[in-house]
Amino acid sequence: PGLGICEWLLTILSFLFIIMTFPISVWFCMKVVREYERAIVFRLGHLLPGRAKGPGLFFFLPCLDTYHKIDLRLKTLEIPFHQVVTKDMVTLEIDAVCYYRLENASLLLTTLTSISSAIQLLVQTTTKRLLAHQAFSELLLERKNISQEIKVALDAVTGCWGIKVERVEINNVQLPAELRQSLAVEAEAQRQAKVRVIAAEGEKAASESLRMAAEILSSAPAAAQLRYLHALHSLTAEKPAAFILPFPLDAM
Repeated sequence: PGLGICEWLLTILSFLFIIMTFPISVWFCMKVVREYERAIVFRLGHLLPGRAKGPGLFFFLPCLDTYHKIDLRLKTLEIPFHQVVTKDMVTLEIDAVCYYRLENASLLLTTLTSISSAIQLLVQTTTKRLLAHQAFSELLLERKNISQEIKVALDAVTGCWGIKVERVEINNVQLPAELRQSLAVEAEAQRQAKVRVIAAEGEKAASESLRMAAEILSSAPAAAQLRYLHALHSLTAEKPAAFILPFPLDAM
């Protein structure tokens, strides 16, 4: 369909030439594509109707046909660092990794000229648009959900190109120097606050233990005297050269 009279004549002559030189010519009319490949055949510049050829053996006219092989295996594309602005007006630089595969070879070959460039620009613009509605804290905590939203938004566009986006991952997030310094100060303040809380809890536990010990010693005067003597013995053990004259506990 779509061929002119001259093109039809050339096609018929090519078939006649192949038939006349059979079986030698048949070896020049066969090509093989692998399981993960598809071949797109153009005859006199026109895309042949039907699905892409392969996998396996397919025939073409050497004089009139040209073919292009498309690899259908999963591909990765590294998205370089680009600036985004979050909902709370924080400027960040992020990079990402996009995993995609070519789903419709015929549509892809007649639609795009540079696949990697188109996907890279689309990922960058989509990321900027979606992160403009997310706060900075949400980006750090909900990175997986944001990556899934980016993947769904990309898949809605690339489906018209014959590309299936399998996964998008936000790899690194670079913060400005001022923001890193403020976050470090905030984290240090939180650590100091936790230290003070732990110290206060320790003082509370120690005071409770001392109160209970005082109640026990007050109920038994002999126990207080023994504790007093034990403290004196500890002092003399630490400093043997010192002379200690105990003061009577009752006088104290």
